[in-house]
Amino acid sequence: MTRPNVMSGPSLRDIVRTSAVALVAALAISTVSAQELEPYEESLEGTLVKFKMVPVPAGTLEWTNPETGEAETAEIQPIWIGVTEVTWDEYDVYMLKLDEGGGGSDAHGSEGDDENADPDAISRPSKPYGSPDLGWGHKGFPVMHVAYKGAEHYCKWLAAKTGKNYRLPTEAEWEYACRAGTLAAAPTEDADALDKVAWHWGNSDGQTHEVISKEPNAWGIYNMVGNVAEWVYGEERKHYVRGGSYYDEPADVHPGARAKEDTQTWQASDPQIPKSKWWLSDGSFVGFRVVCEQ
Repeated sequence: MTRPNVMSGPSLRDIVRTSAVALVAALAISTVSAQELEPYEESLEGTLVKFKMVPVPAGTLEWTNPETGEAETAEIQPIWIGVTEVTWDEYDVYMLKLDEGGGGSDAHGSEGDDENADPDAISRPSKPYGSPDLGWGHKGFPVMHVAYKGAEHYCKWLAAKTGKNYRLPTEAEWEYACRAGTLAAAPTEDADALDKVAWHWGNSDGQTHEVISKEPNAWGIYNMVGNVAEWVYGEERKHYVRGGSYYDEPADVHPGARAKEDTQTWQASDPQIPKSKWWLSDGSFVGFRVVCEQ
Protein backbone atom coordinates (compact mmCIF):
# COMPACT_ATOMS: atom_id res chain seq x y z
CA MET A 1 0.00 0.00 0.00
CA THR A 2 1.30 3.46 -0.84
CA ARG A 3 1.16 5.78 2.12
CA PRO A 4 -0.95 8.89 1.43
CA ASN A 5 1.02 12.10 1.16
CA VAL A 6 -0.66 13.92 4.03
CA MET A 7 2.41 15.29 5.77
CA SER A 8 6.09 15.87 5.16
CA GLY A 9 9.09 15.65 7.45
CA PRO A 10 9.20 13.29 10.45
CA SER A 11 6.02 11.23 10.83
CA LEU A 12 4.00 10.80 13.98
CA ARG A 13 5.27 7.22 13.97
CA ASP A 14 8.89 8.38 14.13
CA ILE A 15 8.20 10.90 16.89
CA VAL A 16 6.34 8.36 19.00
CA ARG A 17 9.21 5.87 18.72
CA THR A 18 11.52 8.49 20.21
CA SER A 19 9.27 8.77 23.26
CA ALA A 20 8.46 5.10 23.68
CA VAL A 21 11.40 4.23 25.93
CA ALA A 22 10.21 6.63 28.61
CA LEU A 23 6.67 5.29 28.49
CA VAL A 24 6.93 1.51 28.45
CA ALA A 25 7.26 1.02 32.16
CA ALA A 26 4.24 -0.13 33.73
CA LEU A 27 2.27 0.88 35.57
CA ALA A 28 -0.61 -0.17 37.47
CA ILE A 29 -3.75 1.90 37.72
CA SER A 30 -5.83 1.78 40.85
CA THR A 31 -9.27 3.26 41.36
CA VAL A 32 -10.77 4.46 44.60
CA SER A 33 -14.33 4.92 45.66
CA ALA A 34 -15.83 8.30 44.96
CA GLN A 35 -19.21 9.79 44.41
CA GLU A 36 -20.75 7.71 41.67
CA LEU A 37 -21.03 9.45 38.35
CA GLU A 38 -23.63 8.30 35.86
CA PRO A 39 -23.34 8.15 32.07
CA TYR A 40 -25.36 10.77 30.24
CA GLU A 41 -26.26 11.93 26.76
CA GLU A 42 -25.70 15.56 25.80
CA SER A 43 -28.05 17.21 23.30
CA LEU A 44 -26.94 20.29 21.39
CA GLU A 45 -29.86 22.69 21.70
CA GLY A 46 -31.28 23.85 18.41
CA THR A 47 -30.17 20.69 16.59
CA LEU A 48 -30.77 16.96 16.58
CA VAL A 49 -27.11 16.24 17.40
CA LYS A 50 -26.35 14.24 20.54
CA PHE A 51 -23.28 12.60 22.02
CA LYS A 52 -22.61 10.34 24.98
CA MET A 53 -20.36 10.78 28.01
CA VAL A 54 -19.25 8.06 30.42
CA PRO A 55 -17.76 8.38 33.90
CA VAL A 56 -14.09 7.89 34.67
CA PRO A 57 -13.70 6.99 38.36
CA ALA A 58 -11.30 8.74 40.68
CA GLY A 59 -8.04 6.91 41.18
CA THR A 60 -4.28 6.97 40.86
CA LEU A 61 -2.12 6.50 37.80
CA GLU A 62 1.36 5.06 38.27
CA TRP A 63 3.15 6.26 35.15
CA THR A 64 6.33 7.62 33.69
CA ASN A 65 5.63 11.33 33.40
CA PRO A 66 6.50 12.10 29.76
CA GLU A 67 7.52 15.64 30.68
CA THR A 68 10.12 14.60 33.24
CA GLY A 69 10.86 10.95 32.43
CA GLU A 70 10.36 10.18 36.12
CA ALA A 71 8.12 7.52 37.63
CA GLU A 72 5.29 9.36 39.34
CA THR A 73 1.87 8.90 40.85
CA ALA A 74 -0.87 11.10 39.40
CA GLU A 75 -4.07 11.63 41.33
CA ILE A 76 -7.08 11.60 39.01
CA GLN A 77 -10.35 13.21 40.03
CA PRO A 78 -13.66 11.78 38.78
CA ILE A 79 -14.66 13.15 35.38
CA TRP A 80 -16.78 12.24 32.39
CA ILE A 81 -15.19 11.56 29.01
CA GLY A 82 -16.62 11.33 25.51
CA VAL A 83 -17.56 7.79 24.52
CA THR A 84 -16.01 8.63 21.13
CA GLU A 85 -13.87 11.26 19.54
CA VAL A 86 -15.73 14.46 18.63
CA THR A 87 -17.44 13.78 15.31
CA TRP A 88 -18.10 15.99 12.31
CA ASP A 89 -21.78 15.99 13.34
CA GLU A 90 -20.84 17.77 16.57
CA TYR A 91 -18.13 20.02 15.19
CA ASP A 92 -20.30 21.19 12.30
CA VAL A 93 -22.79 22.65 14.78
CA TYR A 94 -20.01 24.80 16.21
CA MET A 95 -18.17 25.60 12.98
CA LEU A 96 -21.21 26.31 10.82
CA LYS A 97 -23.43 27.83 13.54
CA LEU A 98 -26.09 25.22 12.87
CA ASP A 99 -27.60 25.91 16.29
CA GLU A 100 -28.17 29.50 15.15
CA GLY A 101 -29.61 28.74 11.75
CA GLY A 102 -26.33 28.21 9.89
CA GLY A 103 -24.26 30.71 8.00
CA GLY A 104 -20.86 29.76 9.31
CA SER A 105 -17.76 31.88 9.12
CA ASP A 106 -16.35 33.53 6.04
CA ALA A 107 -14.72 31.38 3.39
CA HIS A 108 -11.25 32.84 3.72
CA GLY A 109 -10.72 32.11 7.36
CA SER A 110 -10.64 35.50 9.03
CA GLU A 111 -13.51 35.02 11.46
CA GLY A 112 -12.39 34.09 14.96
CA ASP A 113 -8.75 34.97 14.32
CA ASP A 114 -9.02 38.43 15.87
CA GLU A 115 -8.01 38.07 19.49
CA ASN A 116 -9.10 41.68 20.11
CA ALA A 117 -12.71 40.97 19.19
CA ASP A 118 -15.61 41.13 21.65
CA PRO A 119 -14.39 39.06 24.64
CA ASP A 120 -17.94 37.80 25.24
CA ALA A 121 -18.32 36.54 21.68
CA ILE A 122 -17.80 32.84 20.91
CA SER A 123 -14.78 32.41 18.66
CA ARG A 124 -15.51 30.10 15.72
CA PRO A 125 -13.12 28.50 13.24
CA SER A 126 -12.56 29.66 9.72
CA LYS A 127 -13.93 27.53 6.93
CA PRO A 128 -11.12 25.30 5.70
CA TYR A 129 -9.88 25.26 2.13
CA GLY A 130 -11.18 22.14 0.44
CA SER A 131 -13.00 19.29 2.13
CA PRO A 132 -11.51 18.59 5.56
CA ASP A 133 -12.99 15.09 5.68
CA LEU A 134 -11.15 14.21 2.42
CA GLY A 135 -14.23 12.37 1.22
CA TRP A 136 -13.58 9.52 3.65
CA GLY A 137 -16.88 9.98 5.49
CA HIS A 138 -18.63 12.67 7.49
CA LYS A 139 -21.61 11.62 9.61
CA GLY A 140 -20.32 9.49 12.48
CA PHE A 141 -16.67 10.01 11.52
CA PRO A 142 -14.10 11.72 13.76
CA VAL A 143 -13.32 15.36 13.11
CA MET A 144 -9.75 15.70 11.81
CA HIS A 145 -7.28 18.32 10.62
CA VAL A 146 -8.25 20.40 13.69
CA ALA A 147 -5.50 22.51 15.27
CA TYR A 148 -5.25 22.78 19.04
CA LYS A 149 -6.97 26.16 18.91
CA GLY A 150 -9.95 24.64 17.13
CA ALA A 151 -10.25 21.89 19.74
CA GLU A 152 -9.82 24.23 22.70
CA HIS A 153 -12.33 26.80 21.42
CA TYR A 154 -14.84 24.06 20.65
CA CYS A 155 -14.69 23.10 24.33
CA LYS A 156 -15.24 26.72 25.36
CA TRP A 157 -18.23 26.98 23.03
CA LEU A 158 -19.64 23.68 24.32
CA ALA A 159 -19.22 24.78 27.93
CA ALA A 160 -20.98 28.08 27.25
CA LYS A 161 -23.78 26.36 25.35
CA THR A 162 -24.47 23.66 27.95
CA GLY A 163 -23.43 25.33 31.21
CA LYS A 164 -21.12 22.38 31.97
CA ASN A 165 -17.37 22.30 32.50
CA TYR A 166 -16.22 20.85 29.19
CA ARG A 167 -12.52 20.94 28.28
CA LEU A 168 -9.71 18.90 26.76
CA PRO A 169 -8.15 16.18 28.95
CA THR A 170 -4.78 16.48 30.61
CA GLU A 171 -2.14 13.95 29.61
CA ALA A 172 -2.57 12.05 32.86
CA GLU A 173 -6.37 11.98 32.57
CA TRP A 174 -6.16 10.79 28.99
CA GLU A 175 -3.72 7.96 29.73
CA TYR A 176 -5.66 6.89 32.81
CA ALA A 177 -8.91 6.70 30.81
CA CYS A 178 -7.17 4.97 27.91
CA ARG A 179 -5.65 2.25 30.07
CA ALA A 180 -8.94 1.81 31.98
CA GLY A 181 -7.37 -0.21 34.77
CA THR A 182 -6.34 -3.01 32.40
CA LEU A 183 -3.65 -1.87 29.94
CA ALA A 184 0.03 -1.04 30.22
CA ALA A 185 1.42 2.03 28.51
CA ALA A 186 3.63 -0.07 26.25
CA PRO A 187 2.74 -1.43 22.81
CA THR A 188 0.91 -4.74 22.82
CA GLU A 189 2.36 -7.83 21.18
CA ASP A 190 -1.15 -9.22 20.64
CA ALA A 191 -1.99 -8.15 17.08
CA ASP A 192 -5.49 -9.63 17.22
CA ALA A 193 -6.32 -7.75 20.43
CA LEU A 194 -5.13 -4.47 18.91
CA ASP A 195 -7.16 -5.02 15.75
CA LYS A 196 -10.30 -5.41 17.85
CA VAL A 197 -10.00 -1.92 19.36
CA ALA A 198 -7.93 0.23 16.99
CA TRP A 199 -7.61 1.47 13.42
CA HIS A 200 -3.93 1.61 12.45
CA TRP A 201 -1.87 1.49 9.28
CA GLY A 202 -2.17 -2.26 9.08
CA ASN A 203 -5.97 -2.35 8.90
CA SER A 204 -7.26 1.16 8.10
CA ASP A 205 -6.77 1.26 4.31
CA GLY A 206 -5.06 4.60 4.87
CA GLN A 207 -8.03 6.55 6.25
CA THR A 208 -10.17 7.21 9.30
CA HIS A 209 -13.29 5.19 10.08
CA GLU A 210 -16.59 5.63 11.91
CA VAL A 211 -16.08 6.23 15.60
CA ILE A 212 -18.07 3.18 16.74
CA SER A 213 -16.66 0.50 14.49
CA LYS A 214 -14.29 -1.24 16.91
CA GLU A 215 -14.70 -2.58 20.44
CA PRO A 216 -14.58 -0.18 23.43
CA ASN A 217 -12.09 -0.43 26.28
CA ALA A 218 -12.99 -1.70 29.75
CA TRP A 219 -14.69 1.59 30.66
CA GLY A 220 -16.81 1.73 27.52
CA ILE A 221 -14.68 4.25 25.61
CA TYR A 222 -14.06 3.80 21.88
CA ASN A 223 -10.95 4.57 19.81
CA MET A 224 -8.73 5.79 22.63
CA VAL A 225 -5.92 4.41 20.49
CA GLY A 226 -5.85 4.61 16.72
CA ASN A 227 -8.24 6.24 14.24
CA VAL A 228 -7.18 9.83 15.10
CA ALA A 229 -4.56 10.88 17.62
CA GLU A 230 -6.13 13.11 20.28
CA TRP A 231 -5.22 16.54 21.61
CA VAL A 232 -4.29 16.81 25.29
CA TYR A 233 -2.40 19.35 27.31
CA GLY A 234 0.57 18.70 29.54
CA GLU A 235 2.50 20.70 32.08
CA GLU A 236 2.66 24.43 31.38
CA ARG A 237 -0.20 23.89 28.90
CA LYS A 238 2.05 22.36 26.26
CA HIS A 239 0.12 20.62 23.51
CA TYR A 240 0.44 16.98 22.48
CA VAL A 241 -1.51 14.31 20.64
CA ARG A 242 -1.86 10.88 22.19
CA GLY A 243 -2.71 7.33 21.21
CA GLY A 244 -1.48 7.10 17.62
CA SER A 245 -3.75 7.07 14.59
CA TYR A 246 -4.83 5.28 11.42
CA TYR A 247 -1.58 6.60 9.88
CA ASP A 248 0.70 4.79 12.34
CA GLU A 249 2.15 1.30 12.34
CA PRO A 250 0.54 -1.10 14.85
CA ALA A 251 3.55 -0.91 17.18
CA ASP A 252 3.02 2.84 17.44
CA VAL A 253 -0.65 2.68 18.44
CA HIS A 254 -0.90 2.22 22.21
CA PRO A 255 -1.65 4.14 25.45
CA GLY A 256 1.89 5.55 25.66
CA ALA A 257 1.96 6.91 22.09
CA ARG A 258 2.68 10.62 22.15
CA ALA A 259 3.77 13.39 19.80
CA LYS A 260 4.43 17.05 20.50
CA GLU A 261 2.53 19.64 18.49
CA ASP A 262 4.38 20.17 15.21
CA THR A 263 2.52 22.82 13.24
CA GLN A 264 5.41 23.33 10.83
CA THR A 265 5.14 19.75 9.58
CA TRP A 266 1.40 19.37 10.10
CA GLN A 267 0.74 22.55 8.08
CA ALA A 268 3.43 22.09 5.44
CA SER A 269 1.06 22.48 2.48
CA ASP A 270 -1.07 25.32 3.91
CA PRO A 271 -0.80 28.10 1.27
CA GLN A 272 -1.96 30.88 3.59
CA ILE A 273 0.37 33.51 5.01
CA PRO A 274 0.18 33.40 7.95
CA LYS A 275 -0.88 29.78 8.18
CA SER A 276 -4.27 28.93 9.66
CA LYS A 277 -4.64 28.99 13.43
CA TRP A 278 -7.59 26.63 13.18
CA TRP A 279 -6.70 23.89 10.69
CA LEU A 280 -3.82 21.48 10.06
CA SER A 281 -3.61 21.06 6.29
CA ASP A 282 -1.46 17.92 6.70
CA GLY A 283 -2.99 16.70 9.94
CA SER A 284 -5.60 14.19 8.81
CA PHE A 285 -4.47 12.01 11.72
CA VAL A 286 -5.29 14.63 14.42
CA GLY A 287 -8.62 14.89 16.25
CA PHE A 288 -9.81 15.18 19.85
CA ARG A 289 -12.37 14.22 22.48
CA VAL A 290 -13.78 16.14 25.41
CA VAL A 291 -13.98 15.61 29.15
CA CYS A 292 -16.34 17.23 31.64
CA GLU A 293 -15.63 18.10 35.27
CA GLN A 294 -18.21 17.95 38.04
